[in-house]
Amino acid sequence: MINQVYRLVYPGQFEVTYKPRTINSDKVIIRPKFLSVCNADQRYYQGKRDASVLEKKLPMSLIHEGVGEVVYDPKEEFEVGQPVVMIPNLPIEQDDHMDENYLRSSRFRSSGYDGFMQDYVFMRHDRLVPLFKELDIHTAAFLELVSVAMHGITRFNFKSHDRKQTIGVWGDGNLGYITSILLKNKYPESEVVLFGKTKRKIEYFTFIDKSYLINNIPSDVEIDHAFECVGGLGSEMAIEQIIDCIKPQGSISLLGVSEDPVEINTRMVLEKGITLFGSSRSGRNDFVDTVDFLEQNKEVISYLNHLVTKVVTINNIDDIRHAFEEDQVSAWGKTVLEWKI
Repeated sequence: MINQVYRLVYPGQFEVTYKPRTINSDKVIIRPKFLSVCNADQRYYQGKRDASVLEKKLPMSLIHEGVGEVVYDPKEEFEVGQPVVMIPNLPIEQDDHMDENYLRSSRFRSSGYDGFMQDYVFMRHDRLVPLFKELDIHTAAFLELVSVAMHGITRFNFKSHDRKQTIGVWGDGNLGYITSILLKNKYPESEVVLFGKTKRKIEYFTFIDKSYLINNIPSDVEIDHAFECVGGLGSEMAIEQIIDCIKPQGSISLLGVSEDPVEINTRMVLEKGITLFGSSRSGRNDFVDTVDFLEQNKEVISYLNHLVTKVVTINNIDDIRHAFEEDQVSAWGKTVLEWKI
């Protein structure tokens, strides 16, 4: 069969590519249904990656957040029409001491490897996780981002000490919102404190215990541990504030992505004995944990639903471009593509 793949060839310009594929393989054939635009996709679309990176990775199909419907399964492990979340990470080896998302040999869709903007996606069985009925399909579109927060919290559980009276979250964007709601449900006895930049965004965090604007943090504020969900140029200030507020021997989980190096006050990291660790992407276990968690804590789904701010129907390439432009001007939430092309 001939599969149509919709690729970004230059910043702001998409083209269709025709790729021959065979159904006589062990891959499950998935029809994408709902996709979600990520900041990483936008950086490619807007040409905000280094020129050498763009030259190396383009042309490439974007989008690594999405759900689809099973069209064909040669092993009949999935039912035809079954909704599944698609895992973008593709490991080709196993290491007993390293998660699949940190293996240098792993490939990742929409980062040097074609993403989900295709007529059909051919996937290994272990790259798919079934969804449950009560999970809103628009919200399911960005389960990958939820799994990233879940992965960071899982690592936090192993690396932090047991005193978790107060957990601070820096960042009032999508990742900060998701991380905060997961933390509040996984550590109900802990006080989750948000440190944000915009009062209007902070108002969405109705489930947290306390919040501060980052330009007005009282000098006596102390936290046991922190999550940095800012990224970009703002991550440097966020890390600096966290180091000031955190109690000795606390842990800092870095989740925000920055294109440029940031300065860190290592003197105070040493003086306070701070554990500082990074988390990136996620793997199959994180997706399974995320789906299981939401099925057992269905009240969380309604909070995640608030992140869906735009649903754009995609019938052609012009619609794709329109969706990315619309997403750029959105100050809050996730843009979901209803994939009908």
